[in-house]
Amino acid sequence: MCAKRLGEATISLDNAPGVLASASCAGKKEGEGPLARYFDYIATDARCGEKSWEKAESALLRRCFELCCGRAGLAPEALDCVVSGDLLNQCAGSAYALRESGAPYLGLYGACSTMSEGLAVASMLIDGGGMGNVAVCTSSHFCSAERQFRYPLEYGSLRAPTSQWTVTGAGAVILSRGAPPPYVNLITVGRIVDMGVTDASDMGAAMAPAAADTLARHFADTGRDFADYDAVITGDLGVTGSDILRELLGMDGYAPDARYFDCGAVIFDPKRQGVCSGGSGCGCSASVFAGYVLGNMRSGRWKRVLFAATGALMSPTTSAQGESIPGICHAVALENGRD
Repeated sequence: MCAKRLGEATISLDNAPGVLASASCAGKKEGEGPLARYFDYIATDARCGEKSWEKAESALLRRCFELCCGRAGLAPEALDCVVSGDLLNQCAGSAYALRESGAPYLGLYGACSTMSEGLAVASMLIDGGGMGNVAVCTSSHFCSAERQFRYPLEYGSLRAPTSQWTVTGAGAVILSRGAPPPYVNLITVGRIVDMGVTDASDMGAAMAPAAADTLARHFADTGRDFADYDAVITGDLGVTGSDILRELLGMDGYAPDARYFDCGAVIFDPKRQGVCSGGSGCGCSASVFAGYVLGNMRSGRWKRVLFAATGALMSPTTSAQGESIPGICHAVALENGRD
């Protein structure tokens, strides 16, 4: 067998793929935040030269994907597969960004958890021996997400203190058999957790229980805890969701310390930039992971990282019908050595 199961939900990869290349792109507001120096490209035009917000999102993702391929020294059509998804209906942002890539394509929808879900899927494809080079990418755009999930910008709606600002950004990573570290060694597949939250302006509260469930199961399966990682990273719970996660994990006997942070809570300066509870969107955890997280691993500052992106599996239709918001979280452990 190419992989072995640890405990209830975690997979240990025998042929752990390495990160061959990565790229991180962001919008103007994100480029004014604390992580600006970790972005490879910062757009100065919210429309990215396009005629609609949706086309702008595709253009940003396409640029990020091409940057990543260039760094890997691989033509897009030379990839064995591209795994991608986004927040738009039918993952249109990814499909239109990658339609001319010439590479086999797998579309995923994990909401804001898409980056960690994509890393999990790509790693298993490589570990199983079926593929050698797989790209994982995703994106989001503030304006396209507002139009789809909330209100068009022209409406000028007020934001609740618990609400989050959808990140305009994209992240791309190419995983490869035989590539240098960091390696994806462990994968913990999340399960849907729904605690009955119905407020679409409080996504952190909806997703935090799923994050707590996945992290607790990962620790139980592996015998690890926060102290065994240099960084434990969720995304995108924001400030409110991070506080709820700490409380939930404390009830399970775990104590998140300074090693823990959330992508949505660090990509912006909430007080200075007026983003209420922080950032969200597929592009939030993806851009932070591809830039800030991998940058710190390559520099040697971090040697072992647990990346657990979170998602809210709702739609405008389910919200209009009064449904609650199910949450999901998938975790991948990356290390500068093979475990």
